[in-house]
Amino acid sequence: MDKPIVILAIESSCDDTSAAVIVDGNLRSNVIASQKVHEEFGGVVPELASRAHQLNIVPVVDTAIKRAEITTQDISAIAFTRGPGLLGSLLVGTSFAKGLALSLNKPLIEVNHLQGHVLAHFIEPPYPTFPFLCLLVSGGNSQIVLVNAYNDMQIIGQTIDDAAGEAFDKCAKVLGLPYPGGPWIDKLAKQGDPTKYPLAKPNIQAYDYSFSGLKTSFLYTLRDLLRERNLETVDQLAAEIPNLREDMCASLQTTIIDILMRKLKKAAQDLKIRQVAVAGGVSANSALRQAFIDYGKRYKWDVFIPPFAFTTDNAAMVAQAGYFKYLDKDFCPIDAVPYAKTKI
Repeated sequence: MDKPIVILAIESSCDDTSAAVIVDGNLRSNVIASQKVHEEFGGVVPELASRAHQLNIVPVVDTAIKRAEITTQDISAIAFTRGPGLLGSLLVGTSFAKGLALSLNKPLIEVNHLQGHVLAHFIEPPYPTFPFLCLLVSGGNSQIVLVNAYNDMQIIGQTIDDAAGEAFDKCAKVLGLPYPGGPWIDKLAKQGDPTKYPLAKPNIQAYDYSFSGLKTSFLYTLRDLLRERNLETVDQLAAEIPNLREDMCASLQTTIIDILMRKLKKAAQDLKIRQVAVAGGVSANSALRQAFIDYGKRYKWDVFIPPFAFTTDNAAMVAQAGYFKYLDKDFCPIDAVPYAKTKI
């Protein structure tokens, strides 16, 4: 009987420390330690994030191994997120993975964080079939990816400036909403009028995106409302205009989703692909998930939406990507260094 393939994975690209174990392609554990320290700063502070990773990584990995009911000797290989992400955070995960691999004499597998998000669709059924399109949307990336195979992905469209997730968070900050702003916009938008405040939609060629102009349009809309009433703060404005924040959130969310889905629809029609997936942190947005369902019915797509647990940064997706790489014997050298930016 063949020995089971056991992949221990470590994810530390931003502010979540995570470890997961996959055995023969089946998820056994997925442990995440989040960092609350960044909330008071309105965004992730890289130095604080890396320090928190150092505190969390040992107990997180230990818990993942125990929940999977394995020992370190059962591990076939150790996968880790090499990038993209915050260098200080990546260094913690990379260094730990290297040290553990050396001590156990196990092979090391590097994983591209973005590829991990795409391959999260193979953690649990139903699985998409190749080729399929994946809309990858997060705080740092907005891409349309043509996925031909586990190890063959091509970016056919991407943002030329800011990402959709960044637009959510930055506009939420302007409204005075807590960090992270995306979930707050999702919540308030359900109570607002999406047609109340028309916002700019960029005219970008092919399948590419742009969200910087949308952010500016959002800011100028608020600025003009303040000037009209000779007010100084959004709180003062919200006291005078009923449902201001709700309507602004609904208008912003509807505009972002419309921009994302129009380009995805064009790509699917041009390439004649009906297998369509969404991935990344923004895929947790309820309106975007509903848009996928609606577009699927309208255009006869087979739609794949990940469970909420696999939308944000997590080691399960890194383990899944690592499992496919293990099958290909695609290992990396011990001197591999993390990188902050890259493409799929």
